[in-house]
Amino acid sequence: MTAITQSLRIATRESRLALWQAEHVQACLRELNPQLEVTLVPMTTKGDQMLDSPLSKIGGKGLFVKELELALLEGRADIAVHSMKDVPAHFPDGLHLPVILERADPLDAFVSNHFSGLDALPEGARVGTASLRRQTQLLHLRPDLRIEPLRGNVQTRLRRLDEGRFDAIILACAGLQRLALDERIRCALSTEQSLPAIGQGAIGIECRSDDAETTTLLAALHHGETATCVAAERAVNARMGGNCTLPLAGYATLQDGHLTLTARMGDPDGKRLLATRQEGPGCDAVSLGLRAADDLLAQGADQILQNLGLPVPG
Repeated sequence: MTAITQSLRIATRESRLALWQAEHVQACLRELNPQLEVTLVPMTTKGDQMLDSPLSKIGGKGLFVKELELALLEGRADIAVHSMKDVPAHFPDGLHLPVILERADPLDAFVSNHFSGLDALPEGARVGTASLRRQTQLLHLRPDLRIEPLRGNVQTRLRRLDEGRFDAIILACAGLQRLALDERIRCALSTEQSLPAIGQGAIGIECRSDDAETTTLLAALHHGETATCVAAERAVNARMGGNCTLPLAGYATLQDGHLTLTARMGDPDGKRLLATRQEGPGCDAVSLGLRAADDLLAQGADQILQNLGLPVPG
């Protein structure tokens, strides 16, 4: 990258994990261009403040990004760094997401102080998670479990586990690893046990659509393979209405240009879990995602949406 004198402001949430992600992008940009002045603009979002209600009841994971996007639109920041699993399917006018970094571990982590894995939990064990996706899949495997709501940052969730409120909690492997908390992972749940959230493990960078200089500056951080996989996953969610709190899972892999996409959607009580698997060339990522969504809808996902009080795609 040609060295230029420029400053760049990164909008970020104030949680330790969000700050790690923003600082990671900051370090990458400084390494590419040592003359670039990169500063953080931390802020607390509504999703961080409203911890007493399930995300599905208060507006979804988009609450974690709205304040950051407003900072971009108002010119108080130049880029925003997001966990891709928190990013809604559609962007406000004037914003786009030109860069997705290389994906880290996409799997869910089983975290417990007393039990080695999901199969080791006793009947009626209390498992903490704020995710309908995780709840649906766990109850499908273990209908005896007591799934209880758990929100807050990673440290808050771990503290509640340590206080004895839960027998186990489910977090993202990538988040724990980024915070050097690998030792808290008793095991990674397989994709058969818990298919990851759409975009899980990937970091995205959002900026103003008309800011060509910043878009060009960021281009070197883009990881094409990850972006292709995430595009397929996000197409599933977009077809379903773009709600980040659906009991919907999607995970794609790319091998020698061949993309494999698996998606699941079910009832929050776990009694019904629909699944689809689509394969094709990576250049057809979005089409494969739409095909996966249509297959789920044909199997009965429309009824699940109706039961959740959400609109059914036409």
